[in-house]
Amino acid sequence: MFDWLFTDDWFPKFDWRWDFAWEILPRLLEATLNTLIAAAAGYLIALVVGLFLALAQRTNYRTVTFAVREFVEFVRSTPLLLQIFFIFYVGPQFGVTLSPWVSGMIAIGLHYSCYLSEVYRGGIESVPKGQWEAATALNMSTLQTYKRVVIPQAIPPAIAGLGNYLVGIFKDTPMLSVIGVAELIHTANAIGSETWRYLEAYTMVGIIFLVLSLPAAGLIRAFEGFVRRKLGM
Repeated sequence: MFDWLFTDDWFPKFDWRWDFAWEILPRLLEATLNTLIAAAAGYLIALVVGLFLALAQRTNYRTVTFAVREFVEFVRSTPLLLQIFFIFYVGPQFGVTLSPWVSGMIAIGLHYSCYLSEVYRGGIESVPKGQWEAATALNMSTLQTYKRVVIPQAIPPAIAGLGNYLVGIFKDTPMLSVIGVAELIHTANAIGSETWRYLEAYTMVGIIFLVLSLPAAGLIRAFEGFVRRKLGM
């Protein structure tokens, strides 16, 4: 009765071709470099802008604080894909025409800067109140207090969160394919449309992401442990 379950036609057939996999590997490696560049550029933007957003939410100017908090919540509450489309396609209607690469870097950088601002904020709030009071007693300016006292103590506890979002950015770079950035997924799609073979391309893309993401996460944890040991935390 159930003999059909064990027929050869029932089992999926995987037509993996190693010769084709080796043939497309150089293109995928080139796309991997583009993906790493995109992730690094977006992360650097997020690191810098995120810190400014975190500090801007702690000013004595309520209007500035309110505006920045609303901006952060708005960006965090809307999809990255929508933000990429908005910058690339809607921007020209306001006279801002950017290349796919620049649009993608700005979109990723701004999107993740809002998340990193919360990581920074958590680190800043973890600094003991006595440190702030000591800086005030020494007549240090606000800039000096942040630069010499607060930020050096706020960053170590935030390393884990900052590192996690680096991995997140790396895994979100495939979204840039929707505006033509030649990263891994875009290249795999191109290979598939040219050859009608998707198995090798997509499988290798998955392996590349895995090979890069797992060591990165391990290095982040090791770096966090190193910093904590150095600071005696």
